[in-house]
Amino acid sequence: MRAPGGERSAMLRTVLGISEPDLERELLRKGVGAREAGRRHCSDCGRTPLVGERVHLYSRGVVVCELCRPRRRHPPDESQTVRHSEHGHTVRLRVRAAA
Repeated sequence: MRAPGGERSAMLRTVLGISEPDLERELLRKGVGAREAGRRHCSDCGRTPLVGERVHLYSRGVVVCELCRPRRRHPPDESQTVRHSEHGHTVRLRVRAAA
């Protein structure tokens, strides 16, 4: 007995010329790469700062994490707190208008 959509899945693999595990791996790599592209990394150590951690911004877009900051002689141009990727996307309560 065939699983629902089994024929379609086999056809898709034939068209793509790739096995199911290889396809899953490629999709995972693509997703991880897309997430990494949107993150800031420390210019000194390459670490991605954690949510809530302070990062220090220097000229030409150089970002330095809190751990590497003491290694720098000059003060940063600006310091920011790392926010969650969904910052600003919260549900907000609104006052109901009088009917």
